[in-house]
Amino acid sequence: MNKKAKGLRARSGWVNWSVAAIAIMAPEMAAAQASSTADASTAPEIIVTANRRAERAQDVPIAITAMTPQRLEQQGINKEQDLQASVPSLVVGANGQGSRDSQSFTIRGQGATFQASPGVVVYLNEVPLPAALTLSQQGGPGNFVDLENLQVLSGPQGTLFGRNTTGGAVLLVPKKPTNELGGWIKGEYGNYNRTYIEGAINLPVIEDKLMVRVVGAYHRRDGYTHDVIWNKDRDNENWYSGRIGILFRPTNGIENYTMIYGAHSDNNGAGLIHKGFNIDGLKAIVNPADGSPAPACYEGPTIPFQIASCDVYRANTARADALGPRATAFSVDEFQRTKTWGVTNTTNIELSDSVTLRNIASFQRMQLRYRYDGDATALQQHEVDPGVLPSGTIDVPGLGPTTYGNATLARELPRDDLKGWTEELQFQGKMLDNKLNWTVGGFHYDQRPAGPQGSNAILYCPAAFTGNAFVCGGSTQISGITTVSNALYAQATLDFGAFSPALDSLRLTGGYRHTWDHVYGTASQYNRSPLLPAGFVACGKDNSIVPESSALASCVFDGSEKSDSPSWLIGLDYRPVKPVLLYAKVSRSYKAGGFNPYAVFFGQGTDPDTRTFKPEHVISYEAGFKADFRLGNVPVRFNTSLYEIHYNDIQRATGDYNPTTGAGGARTLNADAKIRGIEIEGSIRPWPGVEIGGNFSHTDAHYTKYSFVTGTGGLGCNGIVPPGGTVDASCLRFQYTAPYIWSLHASVDQPLAGNAGTLSLFVNYSHTASQYTEAVNVPAVQPGATIDAFGTLNASLDWRGVMGSKFDVGVFGTNITNELYRTSNADVYQQGGLLYWVTLYGEPRMYGVRLKYHFGGE
Repeated sequence: MNKKAKGLRARSGWVNWSVAAIAIMAPEMAAAQASSTADASTAPEIIVTANRRAERAQDVPIAITAMTPQRLEQQGINKEQDLQASVPSLVVGANGQGSRDSQSFTIRGQGATFQASPGVVVYLNEVPLPAALTLSQQGGPGNFVDLENLQVLSGPQGTLFGRNTTGGAVLLVPKKPTNELGGWIKGEYGNYNRTYIEGAINLPVIEDKLMVRVVGAYHRRDGYTHDVIWNKDRDNENWYSGRIGILFRPTNGIENYTMIYGAHSDNNGAGLIHKGFNIDGLKAIVNPADGSPAPACYEGPTIPFQIASCDVYRANTARADALGPRATAFSVDEFQRTKTWGVTNTTNIELSDSVTLRNIASFQRMQLRYRYDGDATALQQHEVDPGVLPSGTIDVPGLGPTTYGNATLARELPRDDLKGWTEELQFQGKMLDNKLNWTVGGFHYDQRPAGPQGSNAILYCPAAFTGNAFVCGGSTQISGITTVSNALYAQATLDFGAFSPALDSLRLTGGYRHTWDHVYGTASQYNRSPLLPAGFVACGKDNSIVPESSALASCVFDGSEKSDSPSWLIGLDYRPVKPVLLYAKVSRSYKAGGFNPYAVFFGQGTDPDTRTFKPEHVISYEAGFKADFRLGNVPVRFNTSLYEIHYNDIQRATGDYNPTTGAGGARTLNADAKIRGIEIEGSIRPWPGVEIGGNFSHTDAHYTKYSFVTGTGGLGCNGIVPPGGTVDASCLRFQYTAPYIWSLHASVDQPLAGNAGTLSLFVNYSHTASQYTEAVNVPAVQPGATIDAFGTLNASLDWRGVMGSKFDVGVFGTNITNELYRTSNADVYQQGGLLYWVTLYGEPRMYGVRLKYHFGGE
């Protein structure tokens, strides 16, 4: 049987199984129509805004995972990484970047690519958070505090939401002010000196007219990876945030909500763990200018002048191995500082009983400053903004005490310093006795530099010259990228019950959006070298020699990428009985291309083909159902979806160089893929207050076409390819995609006698199968590219309303079994002059106690 026939048979089996399941459960479902949704034994309802209007999650024909504030607290979800495996088809990770704050969402195989716009966009209060460019980071810390709910939407969301998204959207819905005076305050203390304080207060200034809600949070925790050189703990937390919401209703039919937020984070950077150097690659380095040998190390009993023994590299790897996965030895005092703030304003005006005008506007700022030690050793193979030293020298294995004269603190700039505006004007309406719901609108997005952005980096320094400012002065880059997006959209849902009672609950949804994107930028990159006259540098764009004082202007290059594309959606959904929703849809979306400020390689200048990259496109076919029914008297919820995605012109970041020209950044490397999957979420409530549930997803993603011309030669799925040949990379596993993800949970809420409160127990185990991280190179040359499967066990026990009071107390633990697992891999073992392997490990066991006090109406 051929692959196509097998695929059709498999999908047919899924569909037949689904139809059979509905047929078997139909009598119980029909009986469930009469049951009360207020029954404490039934599954809780969450109101979502996936269609930009408030609806029950079970009524929306979209694959949604929604979480209440209580569930977020029980699962210990305070940041993006904590969602790993709690949502079907979702992978969260640093994606090879040297930052814990860079926590990218990848859903159904689509996520962030270095230097490209995100494939899964995070929204706070219906506004996309600012997206960094040097890291795959959206917004800052504190956005998970005091939420009404969190929603994860899977699949393209291109027709209704602000930015085009090919993979999905994450909606963070903050609690709005109410008429109740009250609030809450919570404190947590745990291992690693965990000190968390959060709270909110709701103030009804003028009843039904003016209400205010103030939220604040402070998180501090020691790191779990100790740096033996700097005597600091990496992977720590140290941030605070605040939010003010103002709800104003001057008259009936007009509502204005203004939200002001801000956050500041200052931590010691990520605890990268060194795993090895590519010794063969170091011995084979050549001068890029003329191709002459320029090895970084030498094998043998004697060491030629200015070339270190390869044993120096091995000695630094041996120290890393001896330190283990929870300690490191950096030559750079890492840090990351994130500042974000913003103002969003939403105005709703009821123009009539059937038409509402909505205007959503925002202004946001984001600034990132960071240093990191790419190779995670005392050598300077790859440093970004190497800083000042603790005592002037560092003991380097194989070299002894070494003075570092190439500190660059005076040249530090923000890596990302961005400001952004959004404006969205929207009309929502109802017609045909509420059988036709429609939305039309326009959206404008503008994100651009707020000031100079740049860095100084050592991208390769031979071991013998470690710390030598004359030889290893590094390269400087100053860049700025502007993204402007404009869109017009319309979507409508028609219930055919408007024409015949027999067709009631059969609904057709159609949506269309056209987006115009313009991404443009400039970059100035120049290199220092001992071969140049004093005070002169080499421009990366063309290798010209210019005075460093004029390099910023003399070495600049630019690029501009304009694109426009339609996104559309056609879907049908139907309720054969009230508790069951069947749906099927076809949707198309796209993600804009961009400008690549890293389109430079040592001695080779820039290639116009690498300065910009093209958009990517997806077409998604999806069918599923959502069902609430009873097995006897036991409520059951069961949701599932099947999908197939055709993913074209895929943007792939090629590590630190492009295989064709040597340039870095994101590029479209002529890749197409097909992604198929199934997602299941379910729960059962055998007794009042008891829920057992979980989720499961299977993602089958593979390239259908992936080839590129190599200027350097290399290894492909078609064997050894000479310079100028075509590499076939289609045999690679798909990047940042776990074929299987599943989780199981049990929740028990037991009221105590005599109004003594309620005991709440929550236990969750989640498992993520192995995932592959490399974008271009075949597995044989990239150690660590496969991140092994891992599972974590989390639990919490809370006593709510202690003895009838307003206090809650609890204990909690995450990764209770202390599983050692990796979350990211650098994937530069064979690339350029980097030639090292580093990785990031996930959090160890965390545990603690919490105390929460409610006052007033909360």
